[in-house]
Amino acid sequence: MRLKTEASQARIPADELTALIARYDGRAPRYTSYPTAVQFSPAVTAATYMSWLQDLSAAEPVSVYLHVPFCARLCWYCGCNTRAVNHPEPIGDYVRLLLQEFSLLRDALPGTLAASGLHFGGGTPNMLSVDEVHAIFDRLAQVFRFTPELEAAAELDPAVLTRDWVAAATSRGLNRVSLGVQNLTPQVQQAVNREDTIEQISDCVAWLRDAGVRSVNLDLMYGLPHQTTQNTLSTIDQVMRLRPDRLALFGYAHVPWMKAHQKLIDEAALPGAADRLDQSESAAERLVAEGYVRIGLDHFALPDDPLSVAQANGALRRNFQGYTTDSARTLLGLGASAIGSLPQGFAQNAAQELTWRAAVLRGELPVARGAAVTDEDRFRGDIIERLMCDFTVDLRAVAARHGRSDLAFEREFMRLQVFVDDGLVRLDGPRIQITPRGRLLVRSIAAVFDVYFSAEAKRHARAI
Repeated sequence: MRLKTEASQARIPADELTALIARYDGRAPRYTSYPTAVQFSPAVTAATYMSWLQDLSAAEPVSVYLHVPFCARLCWYCGCNTRAVNHPEPIGDYVRLLLQEFSLLRDALPGTLAASGLHFGGGTPNMLSVDEVHAIFDRLAQVFRFTPELEAAAELDPAVLTRDWVAAATSRGLNRVSLGVQNLTPQVQQAVNREDTIEQISDCVAWLRDAGVRSVNLDLMYGLPHQTTQNTLSTIDQVMRLRPDRLALFGYAHVPWMKAHQKLIDEAALPGAADRLDQSESAAERLVAEGYVRIGLDHFALPDDPLSVAQANGALRRNFQGYTTDSARTLLGLGASAIGSLPQGFAQNAAQELTWRAAVLRGELPVARGAAVTDEDRFRGDIIERLMCDFTVDLRAVAARHGRSDLAFEREFMRLQVFVDDGLVRLDGPRIQITPRGRLLVRSIAAVFDVYFSAEAKRHARAI
């Protein structure tokens, strides 16, 4: 009951809510990196990336991200780098080049590194055939040494998942899975070209658990066309029968100027900011009442889940896959558009598949852009990550971690004052505390410490 009461206390009266939406519903980064991808440039090249790789320590485990840019269907809400295919040949060609990229990476590394994390993203990784799954794991084993505690995760589409695919992937170490659900209301599903049933999803969860997958996450969304608070809660009621270990509740980002297929969505059917907020908060209250711990901005986990434990211990992290317990300082990205994170900075592969293919065929690492990070970037990135993960930050403690004695944040504290006046932030000397009513605006609050952010630039999703 205590958790339910705390969740309810975050609710803002309707008249105040209208004023806050008018004031704060601008755009803000999701802060899965700092600097964000908006600051990436071609100044980071394949040669830059190779020099960074050579400096990695063989004693420090890394994480690996593999991007699979194919889907059986194109969901109109999608913001990912993917395309729909209905025959296997393009996927087979892609995998053959992906295996070549593994070899290029192996040649650029200072030795065989340990890998403690592996994440298949997309797109739809279960578009890979069973043979392709085995081929990828075989090549990975030539490049990396998997640690005993390896966390191997994949983002899966229930519509094309099979028991055979699950058996193949889990035999190679897959132990954490995320299934896309979004919303189970037929009208909403038809409006975004993604139609699934709870029976399909139940079958998938059963296959995964029977095969030994230790953690199942379900992705839900709010803010989709024709979505209401009622059908959001109805979806939650249905998936609660499966008792997932984690859930993510993402807000739909309508950016048709960046993702042309989103123009297929009827904008008149999209809920407004107040309705989106009600869907999000009502869903959060329901999940907390069901016994889940609210994690960061948009995740929920059972109390004994490692994500909940990490948040309680102040060890929660945030990267390109969202909230995570992954403590590796280095993430190596492979595949078209994949982003790597290294101590020296960020490196992203060519987003266009044809450009990526051409680079690999030339025998070059397909890096197209990135950002070298400065000590100031690391300092501010640490502040932003703690705000995004903990909703509080002790600036003096962060400064100490970075060997700094100065806290020159006069401009930032002046910009925070409007949030303080609205009861969204509390200041106690160098400590910043985001209040329960301010947590949904954490991205806007974190942006105060982002020296690159421009509120006028139309490059990010709406803050609410």
